[in-house]
Amino acid sequence: MEVPEVLEIPVPAEAPEAPRPRRRGRTALLIAAAAALGTVVGTCTGFLVQADREPTRLPPLSQPAVKQAKGEVEPLSAAQDRRLKTDGDLRKLLLKKPAGAKKAGAWLGDNDGWMDLASYAGAFDKPGGAFGDLVAEEFRRAAVTGWETGDLSVSIRLVQYRQEEYLAADDAADDGQYWADKEDSTDSWVVPGTEDGMAYVHREPETEPGYLPLYSAEAHAWRGDIAVEVWVYDSKPITKKKIMDLAERQMERL
Repeated sequence: MEVPEVLEIPVPAEAPEAPRPRRRGRTALLIAAAAALGTVVGTCTGFLVQADREPTRLPPLSQPAVKQAKGEVEPLSAAQDRRLKTDGDLRKLLLKKPAGAKKAGAWLGDNDGWMDLASYAGAFDKPGGAFGDLVAEEFRRAAVTGWETGDLSVSIRLVQYRQEEYLAADDAADDGQYWADKEDSTDSWVVPGTEDGMAYVHREPETEPGYLPLYSAEAHAWRGDIAVEVWVYDSKPITKKKIMDLAERQMERL
């Protein structure tokens, strides 16, 4: 049965108003109420029928009961327990300064190999925003080393997170890779021994009047709760072999 439409009285042009919603016919409301009532009654009837039936027995488990093992579990050795390594002195996991190289200058700071939250946030372009992000990401600590050989300088950071909520070390490595990929004239390779660690060489140097050109390369990877950053700078182009060697050897120490 069709529902008759309600005639609308046009509104004078001098007093425009938003159109009102169209009213539904009484018959349509009655049909909708009857359909809803039928659904409720059918559901109640189904519950009553099911309540009067005998419960169906579940089939027996096909797997026999497994006996609990006896004896004590032998703890992992120091070589097998990776957490034992990373909960210790992170500085011992950093690559050692090569023979003949000198310790990095003022840019590394006199921090005995550690970077606290404020120092690490200060290494970003926007320290204030980085500080808040690191707090949210459950920053725990960072160990850093660096050295210089002529115009070549190397900086390596191991940044550890608590990871009580999510894999922050993985996210940190992804962030580093994202920004490295945005640089023009960049070559990249997967770091051997990692699933998604990446090394980058930037072919175009940064230039400023009165200074030598500054070439750069970097690597970002992670293992467990530690994000790994490797940075290399030189006045001449940096080879793939150089950044890959540093990144691979650093990952092996973890």
